[in-house]
Amino acid sequence: MKWLKDQDIQDFLSQKDYDIRVHSNARWIDQKCAADVVSIVADCIVQYVENNLDKEFFTSMDIWRYEYTIEHVEAIFKKPNPGTEMARNEYDKFFQQPMEMLAYAGVIQKEKRGNRNFYSIVNRDILEYISIRDRNALNFLQLYISKVLSDSGIKHLFDEFFDNQDKSSYEDMKDGFSDFTISNTKINGEVECNRIFIKVLNPLAFHLSKQGTERGRLSKYKITYDMLMYNRDNFRDIYSDKPKDITRRQYAEQMGLTPSTKLNSYLSQKSKRFMRIFNDTFRNGKTEVYDERHIADLAVHVHHIFPEADFPTICAYLENLIALTPTQHFNYAHPNGNTSRIDKGYQQICLIAKAEAIKETIHDINREQIYNFNNFMQVLFVGLNDDAFLEIEYGDFDDAVSAINLAYTR
Repeated sequence: MKWLKDQDIQDFLSQKDYDIRVHSNARWIDQKCAADVVSIVADCIVQYVENNLDKEFFTSMDIWRYEYTIEHVEAIFKKPNPGTEMARNEYDKFFQQPMEMLAYAGVIQKEKRGNRNFYSIVNRDILEYISIRDRNALNFLQLYISKVLSDSGIKHLFDEFFDNQDKSSYEDMKDGFSDFTISNTKINGEVECNRIFIKVLNPLAFHLSKQGTERGRLSKYKITYDMLMYNRDNFRDIYSDKPKDITRRQYAEQMGLTPSTKLNSYLSQKSKRFMRIFNDTFRNGKTEVYDERHIADLAVHVHHIFPEADFPTICAYLENLIALTPTQHFNYAHPNGNTSRIDKGYQQICLIAKAEAIKETIHDINREQIYNFNNFMQVLFVGLNDDAFLEIEYGDFDDAVSAINLAYTR
């Protein structure tokens, strides 16, 4: 996979005119086009094409009946088995809406044959970029939505709302978007316009750290990442009734808020693929744990510092993943190659090395900022079960390393 930057996405989008007034028959975005849905649909397309090299074209049914899709989507998104007839209508929307959006964007191409739509990949680099993680899909959506609104002459409605952030500008924007959509597309109902409106406004609001829309009204707070996802719980709602004298972890246990094992496993796989690509691109495939004996070996393995089986809630965090050589992975991290065991001493070494790698990346303006210091503290808090990591000042790597070393002396 080629590593893409924002400029690469913008260069791709700049080649096309997305004016809705010109392309009125197409669905440029729809209610199922949440970032995590778009990402998994793109991933399923990539996996299908890679394993069906003899097939240039595919349908939405080909994708949602593919074994990779069946393995992941049913459990992750709590949908009925894709192989059953009762699932047809649900999966048609779930897959076809993002595929229609990707076709309008020009990432894939749609060809009508009778009453069926056939698709083929136009820009594999962009599709793989979207497929590798939800954040990439969200970034693409933000840039794409902004370009469509600009090309269609209605971006000023959204700009005015983001400048004012009040009820009046919100209503003007919402009504203006609805009127424009009904006048220039086949959508002729306000209810459907409102369902699409949230997918248009909120990704932009999150990017700008602004209020957006929630339950059909101006949101009370700034739009947060979890509010954009199809398959995420709204943690503001979940924890709104939490007593102040217990922790979130205790409340989650009491309320039975257990994480989805299938979802965590799937996101973990994608995070490991992403980490490998990042390490190959920006660190020339070198190990993140300096070792003179194996410095020439490529770090072709991505290792969970805190095992996925024991710590599922942090298994997809990039801050919990480290690139190692095969020898480091199977001889040092896992004693005698036993992947069910972790060498605590080497785990400590990995954490210190990861702290340095995160610090190096955050301070390098030429690298994409894939890490977050607070996420690293969350990984350490969960993995080492130590509240001290929640008290460390943002960006204080020296204090973090000291706390890591202290945790392993107990």
